[in-house]
Amino acid sequence: MADPKGFLNVTERELPARRPVPVRIMDWKEVYEPGDSAVLRRQASRCMDCGVPFCHQGCPLGNLIPEWNDLTWRGEGRAAIERLHATNNFPEFTGRLCPAPCESACVLGINQPAVTIKQIEVSIIDQAFASGWVEAQPPERLTGKTVAVVGSGPAGLAAAQQLTRAGHTVAVFERDDRIGGLLRYGIPDFKMEKSHLDARLRQMSEEGTRFRAGVNIGVDITWDDLRARYDAVVIATGATLPRELAIPGRDLDGVHFAMEYLVESNKAVAGDPVPNQISAEGKHVIVIGGGDTGADCIGTAHRQGALSVTNLAIGRQPSVHRPDHQPWPMMPTVFEISSAHEEGGAREYLASTVEFLGNEAGEVRALRVAETEFVDGRRVPRSGTEREIPADLVLIAMGFTGPEHDTFGEEAPQRTDRGAFRRDEDYASTIPGVFVAGDAGRGQSLIVWAIAEGRAAAAAVDRHLMGETVLPAPVRPTDVAIGVQPA
Repeated sequence: MADPKGFLNVTERELPARRPVPVRIMDWKEVYEPGDSAVLRRQASRCMDCGVPFCHQGCPLGNLIPEWNDLTWRGEGRAAIERLHATNNFPEFTGRLCPAPCESACVLGINQPAVTIKQIEVSIIDQAFASGWVEAQPPERLTGKTVAVVGSGPAGLAAAQQLTRAGHTVAVFERDDRIGGLLRYGIPDFKMEKSHLDARLRQMSEEGTRFRAGVNIGVDITWDDLRARYDAVVIATGATLPRELAIPGRDLDGVHFAMEYLVESNKAVAGDPVPNQISAEGKHVIVIGGGDTGADCIGTAHRQGALSVTNLAIGRQPSVHRPDHQPWPMMPTVFEISSAHEEGGAREYLASTVEFLGNEAGEVRALRVAETEFVDGRRVPRSGTEREIPADLVLIAMGFTGPEHDTFGEEAPQRTDRGAFRRDEDYASTIPGVFVAGDAGRGQSLIVWAIAEGRAAAAAVDRHLMGETVLPAPVRPTDVAIGVQPA
């Protein structure tokens, strides 16, 4: 444990300050100021001797949170990163992008603000990279077995690193021109600068993982050919099919899915030419959807110089307090102000989009929205409450429905009723030698679940190839009967 009296002496929750809004919207750098080591150690000291650390239950990775909190408090950074890396391949990603269910489960959070677990985590890995403590760990011997990992998001990268370290020859295939999946092109730099991704990819390359960008499996190489070339295949393509909003006017110019917009923005920020880029500059922007992807669109629109930004959510505004039906240690749905919301714009709840309205040139000019009412558990527009909101650019950020299947043809594994790929308790699909990890089998979920499933799937693949494994398997799919989609 950390300081035995830390949580009694330090009752305030302290986080690094965000850079001033007028400054940070002028660039694409991360929004937080550098953390103060004294503040971090003080916050780490609040980790109490709680007996049963429910933060472990809150984290799918099983992070050894009390241990590295104690080591941070003691100033033992190198030991802290060793304990952190024991369960998490990529704390630089989770420390920036995870919504921190561990903090919701923190025992101290019952009657005080929870320990700043996420901030301590990212401080440990940032110090480790800066100090040269993150080194390649190539295998001592090669097994002669080959594995193809399709998809280079967090699940695919976690599976690839674990399998490479186990001695297998691993190739990661990515259809985009750069490795990283949504970490590369779905997450704006103000949430995670791509230098962190590039640093980790360099380590993986030095360990022996091979990366094949710009290769679309099912188009450039058939799935049958891939299976013939490799001893095992891991599908880690994510759940990238966006949820559609099929209402009149959907085909108007200026109405786009969020990921169309974010991918082009990330490419432009990376310095790539993007002809006819979707841009919010000088436009009235409406973002439909109140989740993280919607917030990413809002922050991007501010930096591109939007005239106005309005965020619409169909449901009720969450409470600022933990609701009764989501008691500790559950992760509650509460009202939050992200850095993007802090930067400006309007947020409207109980707003049902009825129609996209266009001009004579076929471009969107406004949205017709109505107040949401609940009828037999369904959310529907309330008649007589319609109004118009001006719009030059509309971004649909309503989540994702599952993995894409169009490149598989008849070679695809069976799917669940909810569109994800079926897999059993060992992540094996319905095709021999083909495994499924992350959102492709789970459905849209958190980055910690993706990494945890990537690690667990790697252990299952290793066992399949070698008959046994020493790789850790932090989680199993909750669908222990093949094909049952996890909640």
